[in-house]
Amino acid sequence: MSAKLRSDLLLLLVAAIWGLAFVAQRQGMDHVGPLTFNAVRFVMGAIALIPVVRWRSRIVPGAAWSVDLRRGVVLGLVLTGGATLQQWGVVYTTAGKAGFITGLYVVLVPFLGLFVGQSTHRRTWIGAVLAVVGLYLLTIHDQLVMGLGDGLVLLGALFWAIHVLLIGRWARHTEPVRLAALQFATCGVVSGLVGVPLEQPAMGAVFDAAGPLLYAGLASTGIGYTLQVVAQRSAPPAHAAIILSLEAVFAVIGGVVMLGETLAARGLIGCALMLAGMVISQLEPRRRRS
Repeated sequence: MSAKLRSDLLLLLVAAIWGLAFVAQRQGMDHVGPLTFNAVRFVMGAIALIPVVRWRSRIVPGAAWSVDLRRGVVLGLVLTGGATLQQWGVVYTTAGKAGFITGLYVVLVPFLGLFVGQSTHRRTWIGAVLAVVGLYLLTIHDQLVMGLGDGLVLLGALFWAIHVLLIGRWARHTEPVRLAALQFATCGVVSGLVGVPLEQPAMGAVFDAAGPLLYAGLASTGIGYTLQVVAQRSAPPAHAAIILSLEAVFAVIGGVVMLGETLAARGLIGCALMLAGMVISQLEPRRRRS
């Protein structure tokens, strides 16, 4: 199996894990606040990776801990912004809508690339227009007002785009599991420091949310984000983003099957346009014949 195919399959697995995590996030909000949820899940994910980090440290000696630490902290802070806004947003919107709106980061990635000297093809602009129209149909109803949850998740998509770009830049030059563990630890600690005073969580409520937390902490965080770092060592950000955007499809499926959510025809059309925009924005232009 080629490295490219292996990375594509890993990214597809990550998309499925993340998409179904929207269901766990919705269920977890019945018991604890968003910051508490993220603090527990990311600390859990970091602890789960400690044995793997120790094992790989013996296999890959001489890796620069100081470099990984700096990059892990930066990624962790970006992760905190994206995860907090997303977790807060799913309190006020459905899992399926949150998944599709989050997927807009696949369009934001090339836009942000303009600021680091990357050119943007016209297909990106076409894809962006389709995505915006789809977002309108999905989130705007009788009045020209976007719901609070939709807006929070959309703002979180900006952080996810930055996260994908940073990992694409650093993944090949760092120890991937260590980098993942460091970003989890940073996100968990920051979320806890802010969340405990604000939300004052009760231990009983945390235990009530044990099921969603276990999935979000071990599967979505410990496995999903780690596989993302590993897979992006062989996949450029734009290519990785289009596969990861399929988490929106899994989010809708999970919301319908597990939570009984529904999506009207208008919303389905919006989802289709958003997905089309995501795909078109990442199509590589044909090379001109010389």
